[in-house]
Amino acid sequence: MGEFKVHRVRFFEYMPTAIRAMSFNAHTERLALARVDGSVEVFNFADRYFQEKVIPGKDAHSIEALCWVGGRLFSAGLHGEITEYDLENLRPKYSLEAYGGPIWTIISNPQGTHVAIGCEDGTVKLFEVLAEGVQFERNLDRQKGRIISLSWHPSGTRIAAGMMDMIRVFDVLTGHAIQRLLVDRSVGGCKSRETVVWTVVFLSDHTIFSSDSAGKVQVWDGHTGTLVKTHQLTKWDVLALSVSKDESSVVAGTSEGTVVQFQFIAPNLQQQEKEWVRTRTFKNHTHDVRALVEIGTAIVSGGMDTQLVVRPLLEKFEEKCFASGLRRIHFPHRNLVSCAQKARLLLLQFPGQLELWRLGESDGHGKPGDILPLKTKPEKLLYLKRKGKDHICCSALSSCGGWLAYSTVSSVRLYRLQTDNNISITKVPKLPKVLRSAHQLCFSSESSYLFAASSQSSVLVISLNQSECKYVHTLKPKSGSRQPIHLMTTSVDGKWLATANSDCEVHVYNLQKLELHCMVPMYSSCPSAMGIHPTTNNLTMVHADQQIFEFSIAEKQYTVWSRKLQMQGLHNLWLNRDTPVTHVTFNPKNPDQILLHDMYMFCIIDQSLPLPDQKTQFYNQMTLRSLSEQERPSHLHAFKVCKSFQDLMCMRLLDDQSLVVVERPLMAINSQLPAPVRQKKFAT
Repeated sequence: MGEFKVHRVRFFEYMPTAIRAMSFNAHTERLALARVDGSVEVFNFADRYFQEKVIPGKDAHSIEALCWVGGRLFSAGLHGEITEYDLENLRPKYSLEAYGGPIWTIISNPQGTHVAIGCEDGTVKLFEVLAEGVQFERNLDRQKGRIISLSWHPSGTRIAAGMMDMIRVFDVLTGHAIQRLLVDRSVGGCKSRETVVWTVVFLSDHTIFSSDSAGKVQVWDGHTGTLVKTHQLTKWDVLALSVSKDESSVVAGTSEGTVVQFQFIAPNLQQQEKEWVRTRTFKNHTHDVRALVEIGTAIVSGGMDTQLVVRPLLEKFEEKCFASGLRRIHFPHRNLVSCAQKARLLLLQFPGQLELWRLGESDGHGKPGDILPLKTKPEKLLYLKRKGKDHICCSALSSCGGWLAYSTVSSVRLYRLQTDNNISITKVPKLPKVLRSAHQLCFSSESSYLFAASSQSSVLVISLNQSECKYVHTLKPKSGSRQPIHLMTTSVDGKWLATANSDCEVHVYNLQKLELHCMVPMYSSCPSAMGIHPTTNNLTMVHADQQIFEFSIAEKQYTVWSRKLQMQGLHNLWLNRDTPVTHVTFNPKNPDQILLHDMYMFCIIDQSLPLPDQKTQFYNQMTLRSLSEQERPSHLHAFKVCKSFQDLMCMRLLDDQSLVVVERPLMAINSQLPAPVRQKKFAT
């Protein structure tokens, strides 16, 4: 496999924020989720749950609810505004004041013509969805308490509203409240404390489900306004409800971290009449389940413990496949760490600041697995707080350690660094006006150019020198794609730049001629990582579905090794891995080696060795150690996997052939979470 000195870095105190809201678009198979810090993430569930887009948050701008209207995404929050997002430029498109105080919920009607919001002042406000935005239409009858939750009847003629101690049903055409359903305060609780109806679900047969702060899920007859059944799930809140597309299943999320499923079935074999029966309980969270979606084959949940959990409904699968496995998404599917390989520096990206660290050094030697003594300890050189309210969306550090750049949705900032003896940082005062914001930033290998991914998959080329930076050119694809670039990489010789966007397009540009060189043949899955080989200039791409391709830039075609790999096929154990590869690099001292990693493993692919077939033992490191030198060659194959590191966020190879491995153990994240409402004790 090779022997490296490894810097095990655990000083990156990355802390994701809690998941607050979710909305699933069944037509495009995209899940949008909002976090407490106001950021929005879009996952492509048709492409292995790949995190396709991230829209950064903003200070004091929380989100309470999300909803899709066609392919358009809207949010609302306690700041009292409705926001539509520009999913091509990854920023809020506009915000509209609703004039009803804090907004607790937003939903769209099944026809996609209107959205309704529930406000603090007791109004349900209807907005018409137009091509250019949303326009206020009218208020429904004002109530005395805040509107916490809403659900639109599938016909679009009724709206159920959850409030304090009650549920109101409105006639949308007249705007009048036609039913009042009183929610019981007691059932083991304090009668003087108001019951909050956190969620309501309105079914096509006029059945209404409600969940509340007294731990109940209640089933109501919407025609008569009478209570049909009460399910007491917990002593604490039931915070979320979701119904399946065919309305045969409803799931509820509780403050205990459990998800409870209800199904419309006959309660026993002797009875033919169907009713809503509590059938299963899932425990995949340690804290509150704040958001919940049932997508047909799985239940997707998230909450205070920050992880996104995809729990498959196994009765929906006839055979074992990728979708039938439990998935937990902990880390973003993008890099938050930049490395200056020559200067031995790390840049750590947080939403509100950047940290620059110098790695430690050791002169010691030892056997594999030994911990070497440090000659110098890691040192934090710089803490750079961002300007303004917008969170940082991307950052970059040049390989020499002399340049640092970051971008928000409203501005780009560039700094000159001096890190030899006296640490100094100087802001570059006048940036080109065309450089307003960037989706990705990247420096050339010799640090003479800055590349900024701009709108419509274009790339701005900025030249750098000691005195100034100057706009040079805009590289544009011929495909006309409007999707944002999420990956950029340059060649060591400074001749090539490769980009990948959310349309699964990979473009290669000639930086000497400043023009498009070629476009890699389209593949159905989005690239999750890519890199250009330092000697051959071959482009290696790993996709969200774990497929690997190697493309010869010079010959504009896939290499012989890549064709052989696709003909033989990758090992099933490789294809069935949970998390996407997030970085690809190469070993300059061994041109046959490709280094890559995901959250759980670090892998070296040796192109000089035979590819493993399905009968080959894929994870064979322990077996190889037990064999003699003469027996090992017959058991070797190209994929060498190491799982010694915990919860990988970054892996880089420095110029001195030492590896930098940035770990963020999940136990460290969990230790910073607030205490759960209930902790499991032995024998209880």
